[in-house]
Amino acid sequence: MTDGYEVTGATVTAALPAVASRVTALADRLGVPHAEVFDIARLSVACGVPEPVIGKLLSGHPAGEPDVQARFLQRLDLLRRTRLKPNGRKYTQQEIADGAGMSRQQAGALINGDRRPTMEHCDAIQRFFRVHAGFLTAEDPEALAGALQRTEQELLQKLADRERQAAAAADDPLERLLQDHGVRGIAWRAAQLPTDQHRDKVAEWLDMLLESVQRPES
Repeated sequence: MTDGYEVTGATVTAALPAVASRVTALADRLGVPHAEVFDIARLSVACGVPEPVIGKLLSGHPAGEPDVQARFLQRLDLLRRTRLKPNGRKYTQQEIADGAGMSRQQAGALINGDRRPTMEHCDAIQRFFRVHAGFLTAEDPEALAGALQRTEQELLQKLADRERQAAAAADDPLERLLQDHGVRGIAWRAAQLPTDQHRDKVAEWLDMLLESVQRPES
């Protein structure tokens, strides 16, 4: 074992490369940079897996797997560093104990690694920090796959919104004009006209278009 990781016998689950492939395809379709959707620091905060391990898993390499207690301590430490109080400070052991419904001694023993956590401990702490079920217990590939699945859902929502906008633009001449050129693009084109008379014609045409477009009442 090295730094709490067992090197032998660790494999990347099939779910991880599959969801990573779907996220890549969606990002390409939406024009979202890969560096944004596969931001290792962001993914680490989202799923609790250490950044070096995420890098290896995304590259398709096994990264070792900590034992249950090492994983718990690792992710609890990340929660305490990244899920802070409104004043920007860490939650104290007493505050965690009160929020999770346990004694300060129990919380201290768990935080310091003097006591192995039960599922009840994990559930209580996850609820206190408002993270998803399994945050403290899921194996690294599973945890990372879960974070990428949430990214996938966000991208799917963006795609659905884009397709809705495109459909609306197809039915609305003004929306289609704005989609094709944008307000600045229209203004720039008008500015290239040689005389004020020409520019007035553009304004007149736009006024006529606005009057002709029947918009549904909101």
